[in-house]
Amino acid sequence: MPDGVTDPNYHPEPGRLGNLTVLQLHTLQKFKAELQQDAIFVETRMDDATLLRFLRARRFDLAKAKEMIIAAEKWRKEFGVDDIVQNFDFQEKEQVDKYYPQYYHHCDKDGRPIYIERLGQLDIKALYKVTTQQRQLQRLVFEYEKFLTARLPACSAAAGHPVETSCTILDLKDVSLSNFYRVKDYVSEASSIGQDRYPETMGKFYIINAPWAFSAVWAVIKPWLDEVTVKKISILGSGYKDELLKQIPKESLPKEFGGTCECLGGCSLSDAGPWNPSV
Repeated sequence: MPDGVTDPNYHPEPGRLGNLTVLQLHTLQKFKAELQQDAIFVETRMDDATLLRFLRARRFDLAKAKEMIIAAEKWRKEFGVDDIVQNFDFQEKEQVDKYYPQYYHHCDKDGRPIYIERLGQLDIKALYKVTTQQRQLQRLVFEYEKFLTARLPACSAAAGHPVETSCTILDLKDVSLSNFYRVKDYVSEASSIGQDRYPETMGKFYIINAPWAFSAVWAVIKPWLDEVTVKKISILGSGYKDELLKQIPKESLPKEFGGTCECLGGCSLSDAGPWNPSV
């Protein structure tokens, strides 16, 4: 079992520490040994849980998982991830929040950090007056790194068992197809970063307020996603509240989505959660 488990009811899902077949355990050990032998292994970032994420993403095909992690390491250097972690300062956060809200907020009933994105509020012209697509991607990577190094450990400690994934809400209320198509390059690259560089971090994914025209948007998005990811997505219309509340406590869900949370200064800027105990 992983370290730090205090929840007596915790039962790891297949393919995770504490629930590996003999073959999966052998593949994990061989994966780690090969990365060390090839001088690819980075001890501070590649613990067993991380290596298992790459293995699960490639169905424990060692060669494919190794190819994936090598590509991810190459991308980290080219994109400057270490520099972003140390030096990135998203000073335009409050302005961007007005035109494209994207934020983490509390946890679901399984202890996962909740990530909310309100694509329907996107004002592309106003957004790119205060930021750029490149800075949006840098922010995304900064938040992914914080998700792995701060949010998940804090959520795991609070839950008493490993928490490795997020619960995402994508709100499409009042979404404009023209605005979506203008930002689709960003959405495509963001999807690629999530799948290819931070695999197996999506737990639940709710698309809410999906309009009748969403089929056109989904036709664009779906090919960017792998089969496993698509199966985790629930597409809901305006009657989504009961479904969300099955997974998310009322007090953790912002009031505008049917919960009771009203953070001082607004939920989208609060960064409330176990990773930020002062809020």
